[in-house]
Amino acid sequence: MMKKIFILAAALCGLALASCKKQGQDSSKASEEAENESKLTIGFSIDTLAIERWRRDCDIFLNTAKDLGADVIVQNSGNSVEVQNEQIEYLIKRGVKAIVIVPKDAESLGESVRLARSKNIPVISYDRLLRNSAIDLYVTIDSQAVGTLMANELLRLKPRGSWFCIYGPEEDFNMTLIRRGVEGVLKNSKAKIVFNYWTDGWNYDLSYRKMADLLKAGKVPDAVVAGNDALADSIIRAIGEFAADKDIAVGGQDADIAGCQNVVTGKQAVTIYKPITELASKTAEIAVAMAKGKSAEDFSFINGSIDNGSGEIPVLWLHPTAVTAQNMDEIVIKSGFHTRQEVYRE
Repeated sequence: MMKKIFILAAALCGLALASCKKQGQDSSKASEEAENESKLTIGFSIDTLAIERWRRDCDIFLNTAKDLGADVIVQNSGNSVEVQNEQIEYLIKRGVKAIVIVPKDAESLGESVRLARSKNIPVISYDRLLRNSAIDLYVTIDSQAVGTLMANELLRLKPRGSWFCIYGPEEDFNMTLIRRGVEGVLKNSKAKIVFNYWTDGWNYDLSYRKMADLLKAGKVPDAVVAGNDALADSIIRAIGEFAADKDIAVGGQDADIAGCQNVVTGKQAVTIYKPITELASKTAEIAVAMAKGKSAEDFSFINGSIDNGSGEIPVLWLHPTAVTAQNMDEIVIKSGFHTRQEVYRE
């Protein structure tokens, strides 16, 4: 009799332990599901990561968002509008709580933006303006000021004569803004723009070939405005091969490594430093806040607006700085943007 009671007690104990284990597993699974459901995820859609500047932006954005407790899904469209639209739709399906977009084409993402907004997902246009789309916010560096600063510095060196402007892609609205800045400076000067070129896809092989063709045809400018430092570097290469004896002032933007090296060696007259660290980190902070329900009206630091064709869009404008060989140490190196060893190749 005692043996039967012992066996029965052992069986009941085993059942109890199995039940506790199952309840523990169920509880753990439910907790994990709840944690995944509540996790904040932000989408970051960018047209390319091939350019040094964009890799820096992305890294800063990711690290800041992570510090704020958010995950980021990065989608790189490889310079394809079609792929970027597909990737934004993918981010929407993944249930992201906010989307930050660096558009390939200012005009071609409207349908994807509308889809995101229909799902109550806030959309932030990053550095490049999305046109004709009801976005929530535009966070950028003042590109018209970039053009103004570059033109002023080039004009100081070349106050008269002919200028070439070799911009990035025409669909990048920042190029339109830079052009406005450049042309505003030159309007009442003795320097004249005699050639404008739009570089498709930021392809610096195209800018190199265009500059080389112009020089080989005997068309030598006094100054060249370049859409960014990568294009400026290709233009400098063409000058070195086909007009090495000519004094041509070249300007670019982004203060990337090659651009800064060209400035300190005298190959490039000016680059424009843009506070990318502040831009990327601030945008990450805004995206996390918007993902939690904040709107543009809640941010006291918003300092402007712009009509993007869909209406007046709130803007956070950050301000660029012209960098020459004279202030490279003060602006670029002291800020930690690049090290002295990188710039001066020490």
